[in-house]
Amino acid sequence: MFMSSNNPCSFSALYTHISQNNLKYFSKIKNYVIIIKEFRLRNPFHMQAVLMNRLDKVLNTKGDFIMVTGSKELIRDINTHLVLETIINHATISRASTAKHLGLTKATVSAIVQDLINRKLVVEIGSDDTNLGRKPILLSLNKKAGYVVSIDLGVDTTSALISDLAGESYCMKQIRTPKNTNNIVSELINLIESMKAPANSPYGLVGLTVGIHGVTIHNQVLFTPYYNLTGFNLADQLNQHFGVPVYLENEANLSVIGEKTFQYDYSNIANISVHSGIGLGIIINDQLFTGYNGRAGEFGHTIVEIDGRPCPCGNLGCLEQYVSERSLLRDFSALKGKEEMDFETYQRMYEENDSDALKIMDQFIKYMSVGINNILNAYNPEIVIINSSFTIQFPHVLEKIEQCLKSKMNSYIKIVPSALRDTSILLGGACVAIKGFLGINNLKLNNTKYQSHQ
Repeated sequence: MFMSSNNPCSFSALYTHISQNNLKYFSKIKNYVIIIKEFRLRNPFHMQAVLMNRLDKVLNTKGDFIMVTGSKELIRDINTHLVLETIINHATISRASTAKHLGLTKATVSAIVQDLINRKLVVEIGSDDTNLGRKPILLSLNKKAGYVVSIDLGVDTTSALISDLAGESYCMKQIRTPKNTNNIVSELINLIESMKAPANSPYGLVGLTVGIHGVTIHNQVLFTPYYNLTGFNLADQLNQHFGVPVYLENEANLSVIGEKTFQYDYSNIANISVHSGIGLGIIINDQLFTGYNGRAGEFGHTIVEIDGRPCPCGNLGCLEQYVSERSLLRDFSALKGKEEMDFETYQRMYEENDSDALKIMDQFIKYMSVGINNILNAYNPEIVIINSSFTIQFPHVLEKIEQCLKSKMNSYIKIVPSALRDTSILLGGACVAIKGFLGINNLKLNNTKYQSHQ
């Protein structure tokens, strides 16, 4: 498909055409441009991101292409990111296999690989075990080239992780979240600087992600129901101190990114995070779905009881007022006539078949089943992941939830507990920072083993 200033083509039509036809060339012809050179499209969503990021200056206000001009630099930039992404997602792969996978020439791949080696992003790790001819040299990501920091800024506790470029942990630490949010930036700086960072890293710290238990958009906090971060320019202040890109993201979104990257590699995922509130991370066709202004996935604020309990969001009867861990433990404490009870106490009493503990579990199953039924009918995911102490510690609860969902509409659905548990937000945050540094769109680290490189 060709584009010219006389015949503008919308991006959506262009993207659809690329997806369907696997165009193989990118060359400038007088007044026309074909989009891809030496490239067999493997992931149309990656190309969508590349085009939007690299060619945004040629879009008019209606989102139509006016004129696109290709260049060798642009072509090489696109191919470099694709080669790097392929090497990372295969853990180990040869130059020849990379060229075959992407449909690029061996000479093109070899030149790009040498550049990545010179930049200390890729390393050679030995030869492939083959009986046919010369053994090819295997390539792998140099996971020690830099490191990232990921923070889960929870309502009660704040956790931090330092990891390498493969998401492997160097150091983790947890503190109490400051009640006075005026001190939040200085506390985060102190937390990060108190942790042991890796030595002799060529690039050092390359990115920092903060998981927010609330709504974020454009790296700003819009709404947090259980702590006040409104008006705090967290990203800019942390960027000024550390001098690296800082990403603010909703905690449920980070959680689903972590689960997809490290464990459940499905194209359509609904990941329910049950903590002080309830969040929903949504992956649709391998892309994070955040909605018009970042509020998609505010699952906890869907109404399940008309004129029910008041919620900090302003509504009545929100789901998280009945099934969040905070609400469940509050209700359990009320049944026991106590001011406050923790989950460990609840767990012990549930295992002893305490009637009040059993009642609370029935409440969890009832409302969670209602919520999941709504998710299934709204998004039709392949898999639903539940990240909650109630499902992690009591796996049999998932069977009871599934029994409540037996209908002709959703009898096929797969419901599983979180594989990453308390680290899902931190690992998702690490993924965001890693992808930002490496300039790649898809990161798959599940079931891969990276060789240590000194």
